[in-house]
Amino acid sequence: MTTAVTTRRSARKAKGDGHMRRAEILEAAERIFVAEGYEGATIRKIADEVGVSSTALYMHFPDKSGILLEICQATIRQLLERNAEIAAKPMDAVNRVKLMLETYMLWGFDHPNAYELVFSNIGRLPPNIGEEEMTADLGSQCYDVFSGVVREIAAEGRLRTGAADSAAQALWASCHGVVMLGITRPKFAWAPREELIAVTLDALLHGLVID
Repeated sequence: MTTAVTTRRSARKAKGDGHMRRAEILEAAERIFVAEGYEGATIRKIADEVGVSSTALYMHFPDKSGILLEICQATIRQLLERNAEIAAKPMDAVNRVKLMLETYMLWGFDHPNAYELVFSNIGRLPPNIGEEEMTADLGSQCYDVFSGVVREIAAEGRLRTGAADSAAQALWASCHGVVMLGITRPKFAWAPREELIAVTLDALLHGLVID
């Protein structure tokens, strides 16, 4: 399903306007990638969105795959940092898992373009990208921190069903599905976001965890 996204075209910056921030390019690229897809996005379209020449954009990124890679890595690093911070809190493991998933879902809803890019396109990165393994490693670290806390719950004998791996995967996949549906089906009559998140997490954790 293709999500209709209206891109914003910036006025062409006059020559000598000053330094162009990488963040501006990345923000524009997110909109183009979501609207056009990886194959449909071009350096020229991204440059036009920013309001600069393609030559100026090439001074910051060698190609569009480099732009997509940086967006994906930045997104996963943020999630990894948040997971690590929550995992270290002196809280019951169930509460930490709930807080991780709540933070993850809220982040996804607040950053729909970056979220959709990472989780819809990370597996489609061209195989010749040298740093693709780094991105995969960041994603693995992010998941490992989360699943590590789920393993604490399992070690305490508090899982109603399944093992630590299946429980962690079911929790993550369920929350991801809610976020992706919310992003890709914006016209659906969704319940208030906070309520939807709370109901999702309560249902998942009460179904999996023994009080």
